[in-house]
Amino acid sequence: MNETALIETTRKWVEDVVVGYNLCPFAKRELVRDRVRFVVSDAKDEDALLQDLHAELRRLDDQPEIETTLLIHPDVLQAFGPYNEFLDAADGLLAYLEMEGVYQIASFHPDYQFEGAEPDAAENYTNRSPYPMLHLLREASLEAAIDNHPDVDGIPQRNIELMEKIGVEKMQAVLRACLHSGGNSGGSTCDSSEL
Repeated sequence: MNETALIETTRKWVEDVVVGYNLCPFAKRELVRDRVRFVVSDAKDEDALLQDLHAELRRLDDQPEIETTLLIHPDVLQAFGPYNEFLDAADGLLAYLEMEGVYQIASFHPDYQFEGAEPDAAENYTNRSPYPMLHLLREASLEAAIDNHPDVDGIPQRNIELMEKIGVEKMQAVLRACLHSGGNSGGSTCDSSEL
């Protein structure tokens, strides 16, 4: 799949799943303002992905008009176990660059599994995405959004309850539809309004 299709698929997932289900109540504003950067890494190994992560963190420093970045990496860390372990290296890079407290890295993966959850648990779909990706967030913006939200502590539980209500089969279908929508104008979408 080419870079454009990967970005289109990911953007559709953000629009229809993350925003459509309101999994992150802070996402819609930045998406509408076109302040979300979607970028595809061509990394084939973890070292190359760390270099791309480094470059994107520097870009956020240099370009304040970018609020957040989704670094999509389809060719590396496709298995969730190694991906999850890699997050320590990503956090280590933040520390090395003295960017802890400035940026935060959130994680999304097609096989995402919360600690203590079964692999097929519905709650995992709050963080399941079409491709492995790293979400780079500005800490100051995140803190401001949290301060202005009436029940930030209730978001995770609300999301879990929503995923359980929708069900695993439907969420699998939604993700499959996202994958088939990339670069396919007029094709199927991962539209949450059908649910």
